[in-house]
Amino acid sequence: MKILAENRKAKFDYEILEKFEAGMVLIGQEVKSIKSGRMSLKGSYVTLREEEPYLIGANIPPYQPKNISPDYEPEKPRKLLLNKSEIKHLIGKTKEKGLTLVPLRVYTKKGKIKLEFGTAKGRKKADKRELIKKRETEREIKRELKER
Repeated sequence: MKILAENRKAKFDYEILEKFEAGMVLIGQEVKSIKSGRMSLKGSYVTLREEEPYLIGANIPPYQPKNISPDYEPEKPRKLLLNKSEIKHLIGKTKEKGLTLVPLRVYTKKGKIKLEFGTAKGRKKADKRELIKKRETEREIKRELKER
């Protein structure tokens, strides 16, 4: 499993409650561009339109910039492939107050490109500060243990 793109900010800004894996509907040059590691998940999110999940705001630049079709959009919505039962579960989860669907990473699995996203609850500023303090204390403890 090779990780092609990752949303590092998501784990800091959100508390991930549940994770899902979905396939993506892509065209050939997008697949090549993603496999070369040029995809960005910064500022992207997953939404449900007419009971179909879409990845919105992910940037996939063209594989060969001089050889693209004139109507190509790097940030167009991309349909996600999930089971009906998973979609129904997600519809219920997104109707809960304060829960959103956040993309976490894109990777290959058995030659297919997959998106891992999760239901998440936004962290408040105080929670983020608390998380930073906790990480720093863990680092200091590890340093002290290594020195001895």
